[in-house]
Amino acid sequence: MKIQLVHKFEEIISLDNLLLAWREFIVGKKSKPDVQAFALDLFGNILSLHKSLSNKIYRHGAYGSFYINDPKRRHIHKASVADRLLHHAVCRILYPFFDKIFISDSYSCRLNKGTHKAMDRFRQFAAIESKNHTHTCWVLKIDIRKFFASIDHKILLEILEGYIYDADMLWLLAQIIKSFNSEGQNRKGLPLGNLTSQLFANIYLNPFDQWIKHNLKVKFYIRYADDMVFLSADKQALIQILPEIRVFMLENLKLNLHPDKIILKTIASGVDFLGWVYFIDHLILRKSTRWRMFSRIKISPNSQTSQSYVGLLSHGNTYKLQRNLKNLFWIFN
Repeated sequence: MKIQLVHKFEEIISLDNLLLAWREFIVGKKSKPDVQAFALDLFGNILSLHKSLSNKIYRHGAYGSFYINDPKRRHIHKASVADRLLHHAVCRILYPFFDKIFISDSYSCRLNKGTHKAMDRFRQFAAIESKNHTHTCWVLKIDIRKFFASIDHKILLEILEGYIYDADMLWLLAQIIKSFNSEGQNRKGLPLGNLTSQLFANIYLNPFDQWIKHNLKVKFYIRYADDMVFLSADKQALIQILPEIRVFMLENLKLNLHPDKIILKTIASGVDFLGWVYFIDHLILRKSTRWRMFSRIKISPNSQTSQSYVGLLSHGNTYKLQRNLKNLFWIFN
């Protein structure tokens, strides 16, 4: 029997939780016009949101949308301040519970995880499976085609129902999930701009993660969002699990693997993962990551941005890049 979320709908919509969610939400957003407008009558707006939720007349609002190039062109959807505040309130209650049931090697949008931890884990797995790089280590890398746009609302809600028995909470989650449909797809997709989308994405792929670990019993597996790697000294073992993965994804989650992003190669030949290319004894920054880094420095040439990238570069063989980055920072200041 699955463990059950003990928290109730009333805890999410309580004034205390909404006020705590506001404190988290406004970090880095205090200068935004829509946030400032909401803050002018903060308690009145929060009370209004609370009452609409209590009376179950709340309806999630429409989204504004815009594109970013990072470097791939992405379509971002932005909800109203009230809706985004609610997203934070929901995640404050749901995240601690679901984080405990995720596998340890899922690294996206989780506290004390992230890309650096995933990179360290990749290197650790590679060293173990290659017996300290004295044997060949193979890596199967896969990616889901249009992942966020393909998440099926009905399947996501069914997964949530397996852990949540409070009907009112399920009603609220359905309001958020069904507030968005991917372009041309009814009852599918999560908006990239929602905080809840990050949590829902991990919940959606958790059945796959559990199946990989407990049914296929894959020992060396890492997932960051929809980027997944499997490491093994046995090339045939990786080849054999690929059709099973494809079938599970399609039949259970209605997801398709990206045909152009299925890669099987050795560590020695260089494996591209999370912005870095891994080799036996070193790793180098991916060209697109390097381009994005320098572009952001030109747009926002401040010491905080510069230092964050220097910290990123410290994880690989990047002495020249670090020097160029520091020089660029001084030029633009």
